[in-house]
Amino acid sequence: MVLGKVKSLTISFDCLNDSNVPVYSSGDTVSGRVNLEVTGEIRVKSLKIHARGHAKVRWTESRNAGSNTAYTQNYTEEVEYFNHKDILIGHERDDDNSEEGLHTIHSGRHEYAFSFELPQTPLATSFEGRHGSVRYWVKAELHRPWFLPVKLKKEFTVFEHIDINTPSLLSPQAGTKEKTLCCWFCTSGPISLSAKIERKGYTPGESIQIFAEIENCSSRVVVPKAAIYQTQAFYAKGKMKEVKQLVANLRGESLSSGKTETWNGKQLKIPPVSPSILDCSIIRVEYSLMVYVDIPGAMDLFLNLPLVIGTIPLHPFGSRTSSVSSQCSMNMNWLGLTPPERPEAPPSYAEVVTEEQRQSSLAPIGACDDFERALPGPLFAYIQEFRFLPPPLYSEIDPNPDQPTDDRPSCPSR
Repeated sequence: MVLGKVKSLTISFDCLNDSNVPVYSSGDTVSGRVNLEVTGEIRVKSLKIHARGHAKVRWTESRNAGSNTAYTQNYTEEVEYFNHKDILIGHERDDDNSEEGLHTIHSGRHEYAFSFELPQTPLATSFEGRHGSVRYWVKAELHRPWFLPVKLKKEFTVFEHIDINTPSLLSPQAGTKEKTLCCWFCTSGPISLSAKIERKGYTPGESIQIFAEIENCSSRVVVPKAAIYQTQAFYAKGKMKEVKQLVANLRGESLSSGKTETWNGKQLKIPPVSPSILDCSIIRVEYSLMVYVDIPGAMDLFLNLPLVIGTIPLHPFGSRTSSVSSQCSMNMNWLGLTPPERPEAPPSYAEVVTEEQRQSSLAPIGACDDFERALPGPLFAYIQEFRFLPPPLYSEIDPNPDQPTDDRPSCPSR
């Protein structure tokens, strides 16, 4: 008998998104198929899958222990999020070459479905960094007697969603700094910088509107700039390794001595970047917006405004929570918007209640006889007198204002 051969072993995921890319979140079900194509007939001990998700960091540092001695210190750490194994064909043991319990697979293409659930606990977003990574994968292994195993690994992406529609991520970020340049015994005027952005949370593809004012009272020509930075932090054995990368930047106009420049919503677009990673114990990915003044021959004057890059974009204004609405007036003042007009007065009594309805309501009601007897005569007459009178006319000015308790002067406007 001529033994068959394994032509191909592939893994495919049942993707539910439009881009046909396997992307999942914590609690999702990962499903797919192991596709096996053989020529001829083969005998198989087992076909297994192994799914795993973990974060791992690794870097090395050289140490000098004397004049002629040096050694290398390795720093490694790992966090496992899940580890799932399943047998699609055969049995658990693959260490022997016995002919017992073998499964025959005929020539052609064969599919074997698999499915498993991701943990409900938060998972770190898939990430590839300089000194570490967060990876999720499924591996298929085909074991046959007298042959080396055929193995294939395929990765899938996990996003731990960050909703920027939360009060902490919708709050404005602002700062102010000043710097005075000195050269020996000569001192020039200060350089001042004030900057503000509308919120802390953004998603890739959005543009950050920067509101800033730069005043140059020094004798040098300076240049205002802005940049988005990504900071990768890796932790192992009590040590931390940090990598900072430029994501996007912009440049303003040169500012000569005595001049002022104002940015009224200057836009800086966020390119496709990985979301922030804030819940992993060994890898953190954070972002910041640096608004700074480039000063030749001196240290730059800069402001760092923290950012969070999320996955769930900003909702329409009408669906925000009341906590977000409370910040509306401050944002409108900053953006130069006008508040909505004063609401109209309510309708008059005559527009709501006709004279016929009022006269009919004055007719005696038999059901209220007991109630009338129970009330004292003067009290019932008082109720009857004011029961059907129209309400007072609407006025935006209180006709009976409270009398002030003291004669303290009012605070002058600033």
